[in-house]
Amino acid sequence: MYEAQTKEEILQRMLDASPEDIDKRQGSVTNDLLSPPAIEMTKIYTELDTVLVVGFTDTAYGMYLDRRAADYGMSRKIAVKASGILRFTGPDGTVVPKGTSASTSVGVPIYFVTKADVTIVGAGVSVAAEAFEAGASGNVSIGAIDTVVGDLVGVVAVSNALNFEGGVDEESDEAFRQRYFERARRPITSGNANHYRQWALEVPGVSDAKIYPIWNGPGSVKVVLLGDDKTSPDSVVITAAQKYIDPTQDGKGEGQAPIGSITTVVGATELPINISANVEIAPGATLDEVRVLIEAGTRTYLSTLAFSDPIVRITRIANVLLDIPPILDFTDLTINGGTGNIITSGDQVAVLGTVSIT
Repeated sequence: MYEAQTKEEILQRMLDASPEDIDKRQGSVTNDLLSPPAIEMTKIYTELDTVLVVGFTDTAYGMYLDRRAADYGMSRKIAVKASGILRFTGPDGTVVPKGTSASTSVGVPIYFVTKADVTIVGAGVSVAAEAFEAGASGNVSIGAIDTVVGDLVGVVAVSNALNFEGGVDEESDEAFRQRYFERARRPITSGNANHYRQWALEVPGVSDAKIYPIWNGPGSVKVVLLGDDKTSPDSVVITAAQKYIDPTQDGKGEGQAPIGSITTVVGATELPINISANVEIAPGATLDEVRVLIEAGTRTYLSTLAFSDPIVRITRIANVLLDIPPILDFTDLTINGGTGNIITSGDQVAVLGTVSIT
């Protein structure tokens, strides 16, 4: 808005406002004295542009967005550490102290720490652990943690027989902004559907929610959640949402839910979308590389449908393939074994299943 307020423009206005009978040419005393203020005023106008950006919710960012949201009593959802169980094996009687570190070995290491002192007995010992840093990066699959860090290197071995879950990144500016608009545009009252939706969205790891009042009789409310990746959330996130909204489910209102309400929180039901096609690929490309690109493109497309559009269109899947440069052409495209659209219903969310290409 203030881009036109350059040093030259401001200087010229000040010169024009100066007496006509003095020397105002470049190099004159008047010109030289007015030039520094003109430079400083240009900086002020630049800062005013910034004020306009951070002063409105649709363009605010970082702490400025936090301050805007504070007007509604809202705060940004913090990052959460992933948690799970580590299994240590080694000499009988070996003490594995609280705070023992272990990590993944593929790519950039992700570190985890134990939460209690344990002693190896017989075949081994299991202990609760959590990611060293909060965030979704700590959600690792079975067998991913295989490296001991610290004094026990070479003495014991470590593994994880179950996934580590529940890790959530800090809420992004865009997600926080949309939640702010949700609050502003969907009025809440004491325990209406919008209120339940707001409570669900306040839980880290939840990106969307469907609310079903009186779904199982008077006073009953069903809350169906989507995770940050637009799939069904981890069980840890679902449990956290249940605890936050209605921990006892007995109508006593010990959570956010009003007295008399019995709330059931569940994750969305995932409907896998399986893709099959014969593809002609460019020289030098491989089917594995193309498959990865198809998977990424399909996930992006399906994420736009979650809880907003029930139809998975085969033409849009075809567009995903057409937009991949290594794919020159394709035939026999099917989704879930057919050539028609797939329709989700109720609490379902379409997620990527298998991708089979030849």
